[in-house]
Amino acid sequence: MERFIEFSLEVYALLLAVGFVSGFINAIAGGGGLLVLPVMLWLGVPPINALATGKFQAVFGTLSSSFNYFRKGFIDFKPLLPVIACGVVASAAGTYSVLQLSSELLDSLIPYFLIGVALFTWFSPRLNDEDHTPVIAYRYFILLAGGMIGFYGGFFGPGIGAIAALSFSSLLGYNLRKASANAKPVIVSVNIVSVLIFIAAGQVYLLVGIAMAFAQILGAYLGVNVAIKRGAMVIKPLLVITTIAIALRLLLA
Repeated sequence: MERFIEFSLEVYALLLAVGFVSGFINAIAGGGGLLVLPVMLWLGVPPINALATGKFQAVFGTLSSSFNYFRKGFIDFKPLLPVIACGVVASAAGTYSVLQLSSELLDSLIPYFLIGVALFTWFSPRLNDEDHTPVIAYRYFILLAGGMIGFYGGFFGPGIGAIAALSFSSLLGYNLRKASANAKPVIVSVNIVSVLIFIAAGQVYLLVGIAMAFAQILGAYLGVNVAIKRGAMVIKPLLVITTIAIALRLLLA
């Protein structure tokens, strides 16, 4: 916690701004974590603490956007329950796995994970406002998507919103607004399990996490309204710009 007490007001202002933008992007299509993690690493936060604190603050933004999507009728919770159940088990396994890695190894792996998420987002199909025919049965989606989203969310996390939304879109044929909305409860559940494990392990910087959480909530609230009104016209550019920006940052670092 001392590392954050020594931060200046300007640094806290930067973290609040990053939290707000991250919440806004996550509410629309996911990928906001691609902004949070590099900033925290740039500020000198150890990799495992950056991952843990980033997930902590992201939970609140995702909860906010989930509530707003549900209130506006975009989420059907009943069919999501098996996906959530599968996801939380996989999340616990992923979080435990990342806690076993050395700081040096994790530090070297993070850029490759971020580049992989950027490429996945860039080349993923069906980023539009139209529903499509599902490509797999829902029972297989539960295991495939639930397990993948859960383990990835526990082990790493940044970009989970984009990965989850694109899973619903490409595998179940949901339009992107519907996919983004229904992915949110799964992401919330996965992240809560992961955050609880990280807190128990003493890896979350609560002071900064709580401060950024307030900014996340505000950004998420505004993001949901933009997503519902503007759809893929806003979602597609945000996904592309976010992933290109983080990829360039990694290449030029």
